Amino acid sequence: QVQLVESGGGLVQPGGSLRLSCAASGRTFSTYGKGWFRQAPGKEREFVAAMTWNGGRTAYADSVKGRFTISRNNAQNTVYLQMNSLKPEDTAVYYCAADEGRNAQATTNIVEYDYWGQGTQVTVSS
Repeated sequence: QVQLVESGGGLVQPGGSLRLSCAASGRTFSTYGKGWFRQAPGKEREFVAAMTWNGGRTAYADSVKGRFTISRNNAQNTVYLQMNSLKPEDTAVYYCAADEGRNAQATTNIVEYDYWGQGTQVTVSS
């Protein structure tokens, strides 16, 4: 089992940047596929970015491609989401998630994730 704790959210102006962190405890995080999802008020939780367990492949939602980057630090058992050129429509609670399956492709399907953090609020507003 793994426990996930997100941090780094906050209020930022349009065009600004934030870096979210997700610290894992329990089993070694490097054996899990990793993902970021977000949920805006009144909307369903949606895929943002994902990375395979070995870091070899990544995937991004079209809405964030070219602006967001998922990365990891195995030594610190942490996955990051660097968010640049933020827009008001990026406002949401952001969740990190872990997938036990050692898939060859980055997992974009929410139902395949086994563990979730509590979320961190990101608000993009002037």
